[in-house]
Amino acid sequence: MFIRKNVLKLALPIMVEQTFVMLLGVCNTMMAGHIGEEAVSAIGMVDSINILFISFFAALSVGATVVVAQQIGQEEAKKANETAKQALVSGLIVSLGITLFLWIFRVPLINILYGSAEPLVKSNAKLYLEFTLLTYPFIAIEQIANGILRGCGDTKTPMYITMFMNLINIVLGYMLIYGIDSLHIPSLGIVGAALAIAIARLIGTGIIMFVLFRGTKVIQIKKIYPFKFNVKIQKNIFNIGIPAGMEQVIFNAGKLIVQIFIVTMGTTSIAANAIVMSIASMINVPGNALCLAATTLVGQYVGRNDIKGAKSTLIYLVKFATVCLMGIGLIFIPIAGWISSLYTDVPEVIELSAKLIRSNNLALIIWPISFVLSSGLKGAGDTRYTMYTAFIGMWVFRIFVGYMLGIVVGLGVLGIWIAMYSDWLIRGLMYCKRLSGEKWLKHRIE
Repeated sequence: MFIRKNVLKLALPIMVEQTFVMLLGVCNTMMAGHIGEEAVSAIGMVDSINILFISFFAALSVGATVVVAQQIGQEEAKKANETAKQALVSGLIVSLGITLFLWIFRVPLINILYGSAEPLVKSNAKLYLEFTLLTYPFIAIEQIANGILRGCGDTKTPMYITMFMNLINIVLGYMLIYGIDSLHIPSLGIVGAALAIAIARLIGTGIIMFVLFRGTKVIQIKKIYPFKFNVKIQKNIFNIGIPAGMEQVIFNAGKLIVQIFIVTMGTTSIAANAIVMSIASMINVPGNALCLAATTLVGQYVGRNDIKGAKSTLIYLVKFATVCLMGIGLIFIPIAGWISSLYTDVPEVIELSAKLIRSNNLALIIWPISFVLSSGLKGAGDTRYTMYTAFIGMWVFRIFVGYMLGIVVGLGVLGIWIAMYSDWLIRGLMYCKRLSGEKWLKHRIE
């Protein structure tokens, strides 16, 4: 019962937060979908690029979360404060470098990756990418700050900030995408969608930085300047963060290649894939929340050197996630067509989207062993192993099997999704084997 209360206390606010994180993108995709399938296709294409490069920020967020969680478990609050400052500065530097690089190569990047897409889709993609690129530093700071607070066990503050960000995004998105004649606000289409999410991220970043400087019961950043890099802390963050980041880069680079396969299948397949990715994010809210909870809880248990508690909590999280996802997945199967119709009124896109939703929901039974177990292993600092498994699962199974089923056999985008399920299964089995041994426990921060 202790485990259940401990898990729910941490996970429920994350679940609410993840619901609003999901809504931040879903609302934009829904509104853009009614501009036209070219707009929703462009957002889906650019999001594939964004997810790949945002992985670098997520790496620092994971590194900060794990290090802070283990330091809190060791009752080293002073070290946790210094770790927070070091992680935020590193995140800002990395995000500015990535933003500059991508801005210079933004047009060649779209032409190389999506050269076969329709001209209007590519034009929309360029516009959306330019606006979202400018928000990268805000995303980096927000993600790292959220990770720091979660590492301390504070999941409510990120929840409230994300809820507020989502409200801003929905209101501004509606106003800027469609326009309001009575307020003399013009219809900006896809540019309005990008502006709305950019403004929401800017405000959210400002609020969470205010919270960290004001301080909580556990953590407070007193001052940034004068700043001096702490080599030991940076090493701890990057030793955990770099493999975690490489895992995400490998994983999302593979997803980008798969996206290129889908682009060759036509605008209907591109739009359906983007819609179902959005719907899948909605269904996966409890799973993603329990992943974040797993990283924090396992990190704190390992910090206290409570190995039995770490393992039993992780196993409980996997079981809990399986029950939650299967329950939600079964609800969405009969209403798959109706949910798809909220995004678009194109019959071919709705039909294909519904087919993908049903296949995804049946495969959710294996999702937790692949993702929740991986997050728990990261909390223990075992990020190199999760990096290796990501390479095997993505490049050997998702890409190769996806190419064979989707292109060669001719199953189209459905073949791509079936290959994704094989990736989940293989990585999940590898994580189960890892958990049964003791090597995953040898990465405790000293």
